[in-house]
Amino acid sequence: MPETDQPPAAEGPSPLPGNLPEDRPGDDLPQARVVKRDRISLVWLLPVLAVLVGGWLAMKTLSERGPTITIEFKTASGLQAGKTKVKFKDVDIGQVTQIDVSPDLASVIVTAELTGGTEKFLSEGTRFWVARPRVTASRVSGLETLLSGAYVAIDPAQDGKSRRHFQGLADPPVIATDEPGTRFRLRAPTLGSLNLGSPVYYRHIQVGQVINHELDNDGGAVTIDVFVASPHDRLVFANTRFWNASGVDFKLTADGVSVDTESLLSVLLGGVAFDNPDTLDTRGAPATQDQFFPLYPSREEAHERIYMDKERYLLIFDGSVRGLSIGAPVLLRGIEIGKVLDVQLKFDPDALDFFIPVLVEIEPERIGVAGGRARALADNPDILAQLVAAGLRAQLKTGSLLTGQLYVELEFHKDAPAATLTERDGYRVVPTLPTPLEAVATKVNRMLARFERFPIEEIGDDLRATVSGVREIVDSSALKNSLTELELALREIRAVSEQLDSKLAPELTATMAEARRALKNANSLIEPDAPLSVEAVRAMREVSAAARSIRTMADYLERHPEALLKGKGGGR
Repeated sequence: MPETDQPPAAEGPSPLPGNLPEDRPGDDLPQARVVKRDRISLVWLLPVLAVLVGGWLAMKTLSERGPTITIEFKTASGLQAGKTKVKFKDVDIGQVTQIDVSPDLASVIVTAELTGGTEKFLSEGTRFWVARPRVTASRVSGLETLLSGAYVAIDPAQDGKSRRHFQGLADPPVIATDEPGTRFRLRAPTLGSLNLGSPVYYRHIQVGQVINHELDNDGGAVTIDVFVASPHDRLVFANTRFWNASGVDFKLTADGVSVDTESLLSVLLGGVAFDNPDTLDTRGAPATQDQFFPLYPSREEAHERIYMDKERYLLIFDGSVRGLSIGAPVLLRGIEIGKVLDVQLKFDPDALDFFIPVLVEIEPERIGVAGGRARALADNPDILAQLVAAGLRAQLKTGSLLTGQLYVELEFHKDAPAATLTERDGYRVVPTLPTPLEAVATKVNRMLARFERFPIEEIGDDLRATVSGVREIVDSSALKNSLTELELALREIRAVSEQLDSKLAPELTATMAEARRALKNANSLIEPDAPLSVEAVRAMREVSAAARSIRTMADYLERHPEALLKGKGGGR
């Protein structure tokens, strides 16, 4: 190998004696030389290989590492960083790594690392909640966590945009995302007794559950989400009716007491029922996902046919309307055609009296018209005036003696006072009649008034004078003499009748007996088998034969008048 030049000696003070190279022993030892090699030494392969293996392991670890997500919960009760698992159907898919408090101190932020391949399930529809023991009126869940501890549960969804931050649920969802079925939305004025997990019935069979409810932004109604499992969701159409089947429906109406319930479970937890009304209308198209339906308060209202045409009229009552409530039916000959909308009490300062205007709503489409014509009340504005002129009146009547509820009845009263259709406050006013009880009371009051006007005192005076005159006549001597003479006349009449009984009666009896015998003899003469009757019949037959002979001769002479001269033989 080529030798290299030795480095120059370092500058400095001169060496001391005895330190010179020639003075050291062993000055014949070999000197070290630096040699420059042309190739890389194999020693360097080990660290390079270690770097490559470390990089490969790091890349593999990073590639197999799943996404990191954050979940916001109201509280971190039961959660521990480094211990709490993230599970899906009891399979570990991640672990909670960190728990922090949000900047506004309103919630906690839970950071979790998931296994690889779960990023495709992290979308806007994915839901997280803390699985812990829960016991509610509708269900019991999370009992397995009593031994294993709480964990973060996930309900994955692939629809929507990808996300890494989620809002955790306070309660576990009622229905999983992958469960087959359809969700529908109901609108109701109030929630009633419905709650999460309340059953949904079809013909008393549970086919779904209530999965969510929330108050509208304007606070005017409640939106209730229900889930109908497959294949029962195909029973929901565009005109399907939903109604609240919660608890016991106990109502006091003009028709009496009505009680309705769906099942014992609905009594405890509440429930929703639906059905397709049997009408002439078609069911329509099958309902779509998240389609809105009105939630009716009861089955009766849900199955009641909806009419678009409505007319409002005003009724004026003077008497008491106790028992008449808003919603009371309006009947025409026993058929409901409308309902009461409002009842008020007003004062008339001119008459110094009170009156009660009642606003009613009539649905003319409920009244069919003969001959194929329809909407007679709506199309013909004069028809109502004609009906009023014919005696149509509105009257309050008692619908139930138990409840005392009243209803409005429209009926024809031929003997009602004449009235016309008027207008008041923009409404047409239908004439009214007092209730039957008020009518009876009015008649009684009228009779009492007439009785009060009756001259009872004058009649009493006249009757007293008459009685005095009769008493004078009775006490007079002339009446006594007349009675004496009448007694004598009666005695004479009695004597005459006794003579008739003793003398004339036997003679009359004998005469009647002779007359009876004479009639008997006459009957024996005219009997069919009596000789006189037989001879009389024979004589009448001979007379008839002679009459026929005479008629024959007369006919012959009419045809041959010359027979009177020539004879019947003609020339002989």
